[in-house]
Amino acid sequence: MTEERPRLSAREMIERLEPSLSPWRRVRALVALLAGLTGVVFVTGLWWTEPGPLPDRTHLAFALFTGCCLAWTGYGCWLLTRRVPLFATDRVVAAWIGVTASAATTALVAAVALQRGTGPGPALAVGGLFVAAALVLAVRAHARRTALLRRLRELTGEEGGEASGSGEAHRPGDE
Repeated sequence: MTEERPRLSAREMIERLEPSLSPWRRVRALVALLAGLTGVVFVTGLWWTEPGPLPDRTHLAFALFTGCCLAWTGYGCWLLTRRVPLFATDRVVAAWIGVTASAATTALVAAVALQRGTGPGPALAVGGLFVAAALVLAVRAHARRTALLRRLRELTGEEGGEASGSGEAHRPGDE
C-alpha cells in the first residue's frame, strides 16, 4: 500500500533543496569577510602611520589595496545575508572581484615599473598570469550559473521571466 502525499511542484522542490547557504559556503563567506576586514585594518593602519609625506603613487596603491579589501568584506557580508538559492551568483561576483583586483594591481605595478625606468615586462608577465587565471574562473562561474539557470527553467517549465527563487529576473546575458 502506498501513502498519498501531495505532489510538490518543481519550483517548490527546488526551493526546499537549499533555502539558504550550505555550511561550507557560509564558512567561505565568513573567511572572505574576515580576510577583507583584516586587510582593511592592516592596510589603512599602515597607510595612516607612515611617518612622512608619501608620493602620489603610494597613496594610489594604498587606496587600491584598501578598495580590494573592502570589496571582499562587502562580498562576505552580502553572501552571509543571503537566505535564498543563489544559482552560482556568488561565484560570478567573486570571480569579477578577482578579475578587477588583479587587473588593477597589474596596471599599478606596471605603471610604477615604467616610472622607475625598470621596464614593465616582468610586472605585466606575472600580472598577466593572475589576470588570466581570474578570467578563467570568471568564465567557469558564468558557465556554471548559466547551466543552473537553464536547468531551473527546464524543471519549472519557464521560458523567461523570473529565473530563480531569489527574485532575480532572467537577463539575456545569463545564457
